[in-house]
Amino acid sequence: MSSSKDFIRSLVPQFVLDWNRARKKRAKRKELEQKRAQGEVWTKERLMQSFKDAGVDPTKDLLVHSALSSMGFVDEGPKTVIDALVSYLSPQATLLMPTSPVVTLQANHQLDTFDCRLTPSKMGAISENFRSHHATHRSAHPLEPVAASGPRAEEYTQFHHTEVTAYGPKSPWNLHMEHGGQILYIGTTLINSGTSLHAVEDAIGCKAFKFPVYLKALKTYGVTLENGRSVQITTKVHNPEMSAKRKCDGLIPLLEEKAALTHVTIGEAPSLLVKADGMKSILLEAYYSQGITMYTPQGS
Repeated sequence: MSSSKDFIRSLVPQFVLDWNRARKKRAKRKELEQKRAQGEVWTKERLMQSFKDAGVDPTKDLLVHSALSSMGFVDEGPKTVIDALVSYLSPQATLLMPTSPVVTLQANHQLDTFDCRLTPSKMGAISENFRSHHATHRSAHPLEPVAASGPRAEEYTQFHHTEVTAYGPKSPWNLHMEHGGQILYIGTTLINSGTSLHAVEDAIGCKAFKFPVYLKALKTYGVTLENGRSVQITTKVHNPEMSAKRKCDGLIPLLEEKAALTHVTIGEAPSLLVKADGMKSILLEAYYSQGITMYTPQGS
């Protein structure tokens, strides 16, 4: 999900961004190695207990956004996190993760072909490990694809590429809300990972929504579906000017007050646990009654 940070980042020379990213990674690796040396290790069993302590309902479909480095030193890294999630969830629950290849503003995204079977996720190590080693299905929208495993995996993903936006009625983002799933933000918040918020905007309607969140010009991408068939997908992309005005975390107090969001800890990561259907119904009501949006969290 693009944000004001993405807009600012787009103005900085790439070599500066690369240097700063490498600097941060070196510092984080050093910190995690110190934790490992001190025996502060998160195992599969400890993480499962962490999910339980956080109140994650094992029977509900779970959409996970994640930042592995925020969790502390995890034994075997992303594999252990996924193993813990799969073991914790009941067989009737579906696990979903965002697997977007987009690392810039949508309007600037360049990709000759999106192959839902092969194109890597840029949403972090846990997401990419899930996509490549565990997920049974991945949706084929070129901007915001979702990988899934579980009884509803195909249902969630099969028609995503037929939508004119990435967040429409048949998208995994909306269907997960409609099925009353939970969203777990591990070490991240709505400003960085609030993709489901766009499904709320799309539920209002692109033409009816008070802000021009999409550009008028559509973009077309080559897409390879799960069955190997190649198609052309034309989709709306977000308006960079509006993306820079997002204040997604400003919605947290409202969602918390309405008991749709709780602050939890997963591993060592400050995290959020959200009732997806509650998020949608609360924000729709708040929009119509008070003009509350991610751009105007105090109302308008």
